[in-house]
Amino acid sequence: MSTFLRSLVIALGLLLNTTSMMAIELPKFDPQKWQADMEQYIVMRAALTPQEAVKFFPIYREWKTKERAIFMQRRRFRHVDTSDNRASAEFIRTQDEFDIQMKKLQQTYHNKFMKILPAGKVMEIIKAEDQFHRNAFRRIMEKR
Repeated sequence: MSTFLRSLVIALGLLLNTTSMMAIELPKFDPQKWQADMEQYIVMRAALTPQEAVKFFPIYREWKTKERAIFMQRRRFRHVDTSDNRASAEFIRTQDEFDIQMKKLQQTYHNKFMKILPAGKVMEIIKAEDQFHRNAFRRIMEKR
């Protein structure tokens, strides 16, 4: 088979593969639905009473808003020229600072949660949130 013909067959194969992958459309991400589903999952898994949920979720949402702000700051630094050692070192230091901020924020809010809920329920909430994210990721991967 000539080089041209081989290249043409490969190009057509790639085009068909790309076209078929584009036909699989994942549903658009809906942040309100995500939040509602996660909160419902947390209530169920941690067995929160309606009174506990009313106290807990405003603080939880406040935490997540602050957490998202840190993630957005972090995103500004993701395009760094790795051949520039000074810029790379600054990137590493900045990312470490963001990690520390995230952990401090997490610790602050976990302590706030334990002031309004028993520690066992807070632990169940932490586990439920983690499990919700794992399940969501698994569902997304299965749809691909």
